[in-house]
Amino acid sequence: MSLAVLAQHVAATADGRLRWKLVWEFLEEYRWEPPESQTRLLWSEPEPTGDERWDALLAALAEHLCAQHDLAPPQWAESRVLRHAWFPAELAIQRADALVRAPAAFRKHGVYLSAHDLSAA
Repeated sequence: MSLAVLAQHVAATADGRLRWKLVWEFLEEYRWEPPESQTRLLWSEPEPTGDERWDALLAALAEHLCAQHDLAPPQWAESRVLRHAWFPAELAIQRADALVRAPAAFRKHGVYLSAHDLSAA
């Protein structure tokens, strides 16, 4: 599944839990791809999901994963930045952890998600 396909699935549901399951499924599939295939999954620009927070999250995810390959982020990701920070976690302790441990790409896009949440996915 590419990020563009993930965006289609995210846009097709309003259920937040299902959206997170889709992100985790994407990450799991991504991890099993050979390195040369991984980056191809990130380059096609996803259509807007209808929620700017999720659009920013997908951009942050693309930038974060590209950085692991020492690549610049896709051009489409640059403009998807939130004006106000988004903390997807519900509990205060999780939000504090995200504030401290959010990867740089996520902080840049205004999405405060702990690096632990990404690795646990």
